Amino acid sequence: MIRCKLSAILGERRIKIRELERRSGVSLNTLLSLYHERAKGVTFDVLDRICKALDIQPGDLLVRVPDEGGEKK
Repeated sequence: MIRCKLSAILGERRIKIRELERRSGVSLNTLLSLYHERAKGVTFDVLDRICKALDIQPGDLLVRVPDEGGEKK
């Protein structure tokens, strides 16, 4: 499973989600779905704009963790 660390990153940097919306040009709804880890996917364009706005790499934002209940093949 892929987890999004947007909430933790914004918290550490004390950046409000509205500020990230302004900096990145990504819609508030998209950012909120990533922030609350409800997103089913993300485009490369959105990922790139968030990474540029926060000066991070995609690997800083997304992390792969084992699925609960074991790995599925």
